[in-house]
Amino acid sequence: MYIASILILLNPLPMCGRFSLTVPERFFSKAFVFNDIPEMQPDYNIPPGVDIWAVRNQNTSNDKEIVKLRWGLVPFWAKDPSIGNRMINARSETLAEKPAFRSAFQSRRCLIPADGFFEWQRDGKNRTPYFIKRKEGQPFAMAGLWEKWESSTGERLESCTILTTSPNELMKELHDRMPVMLNAEKMEIWLNQESTRKSLQELTAPYPAEDMEAYPVSSLVNSPKNNGPECLERQEILQQDELF
Repeated sequence: MYIASILILLNPLPMCGRFSLTVPERFFSKAFVFNDIPEMQPDYNIPPGVDIWAVRNQNTSNDKEIVKLRWGLVPFWAKDPSIGNRMINARSETLAEKPAFRSAFQSRRCLIPADGFFEWQRDGKNRTPYFIKRKEGQPFAMAGLWEKWESSTGERLESCTILTTSPNELMKELHDRMPVMLNAEKMEIWLNQESTRKSLQELTAPYPAEDMEAYPVSSLVNSPKNNGPECLERQEILQQDELF
């Protein structure tokens, strides 16, 4: 279940590799009109390799549905689902060319709700985790793609990936990528089956830095086993001369 997260800690951290969804009902009730919203629990530290909430179109219509998808996209042509461990993110600039994402970009787009995500700032061998969110604290959608996979023995899996783009001024201090964040208007365009490739690519611009904030959090978030509100608590960073 946590294999992908362990790989993240052993290797250079990807973007986006961890996020939170603490009040899921708030996103689903405000962003769309659903007759029935499943019972949902808060998640403060969501790692790759687990099933996450998503919104997608039903079949070929523009009617929306809430589903759970495995985070780590497994292409329909893959021989082994473990390939998903390496496909938790997709670069928005190359979606139309990459074999793993090309088909999903055309017809299997989804939204992945979040109220913040984590990034680790490097300082030599040290890594300080940061929590990044909208200033007003409202949830948002990350643009995603989803895929259906079936093994030769009939095992079935629906999985997804989170799109990334170039960083805004805030994120440049932390990483060279950031998730594609969408407001309500852009969510509709992203899911609409009639949207053109040009209009979809225009949605992947970096989210405005002035509408976001980032602050350091506890190293508890380093382990996906920790999944409580303490993962989001603001921490003070001591300067080197304060340590002596």
